[in-house]
Amino acid sequence: MPERVPGVRLGVDDVCNLCRDPAAVAGASARWEAARQRYESDFEQALDDARGRAEYDCLVPLSGGKDSVYLLYLLAVERKLKVLAFTVDINIPPIAWENIRRTLGKLNIDHLVYSPSQRFYRNVFRYLLQNQEERGAVYTLSYVYAPLFEGDAIRLAIAKGIPLVLAGYSPGQPEPERMLYEFSPHLVRHTDWTPPELVKCGEFDADDLARFYNPQTYPAGTAFPRYLAPFHAWPYNQEEIMRKVVAHGLVATGRHANPIHSNYPINWLLMYSDLRTFGYNPYAPEFSTLIRHGKANRNYWRVMGPVVDFLIRHRLGPAREVTRSLEWLGLSAADLRINKPRGAYDPVIEQP
Repeated sequence: MPERVPGVRLGVDDVCNLCRDPAAVAGASARWEAARQRYESDFEQALDDARGRAEYDCLVPLSGGKDSVYLLYLLAVERKLKVLAFTVDINIPPIAWENIRRTLGKLNIDHLVYSPSQRFYRNVFRYLLQNQEERGAVYTLSYVYAPLFEGDAIRLAIAKGIPLVLAGYSPGQPEPERMLYEFSPHLVRHTDWTPPELVKCGEFDADDLARFYNPQTYPAGTAFPRYLAPFHAWPYNQEEIMRKVVAHGLVATGRHANPIHSNYPINWLLMYSDLRTFGYNPYAPEFSTLIRHGKANRNYWRVMGPVVDFLIRHRLGPAREVTRSLEWLGLSAADLRINKPRGAYDPVIEQP
């Protein structure tokens, strides 16, 4: 964990305060495991209840990363569920498309692709990167970009009567205040997901804003799906999944399973912005949490973390996407700035 992360203090032995008390770490792991077991019990019942209720038992957002392709395998092959895969075709890299095609060819699963307007997303990314909230670029875009494709999945599930949307979020994703295992039913059934800051700023018209999911536009009696994260309920290990997707032939090589290569290209620009602003990679706390609870490999990320940060700062290798994204958006590094208060973009965290 980088020492620049708020609340983190390194001792002279380079052990941070989060790991200094083994009993506290063990207690946190035990609480995490107890919660996981509660989620698992609910999830198994949800799968039983969903089976055979509609043309498809569940809808799985498919990004082409290791977690989403492995989730398809678990649901379709091991659980024998009728699965519909769904991809929103925005900012998906070629290596992830290779994973998608290979996985679908192996599993024989129906797949729908939605290709929305690039203009809208370009305008949203431009505005958000120039008007970041105080937690930075990754946080700002996560609170707007993710609800867009999550909302698309919910809309499709409603249209097809699919009772479950099952996302391949690893533990710690998305932000815990947005979701722990399940988006609250109130959020899915009653809350307008349109970020109020985008309404106020005047940069987006009614058609643009209508792209955000709003359950209030549906008539009374609409059947809304549950939106769950199975990897919050099932035992999860990052390295094990990276091995298994290769072993099952879902992806071609370990490189294809590596999140460094299969992530959204815009993420390189977001990490670049936050490294400049805060001095540490915004994903370091997430991976450090997985490591502390035995769900990711410490030695691997001790090596790869600094390598990735070096590539980002110097825009080398896969981090050349920083330059390409800036050119696509018509921005310079100087345009990446924080000027909005904390919480400016996150109406979806408001729950009863």
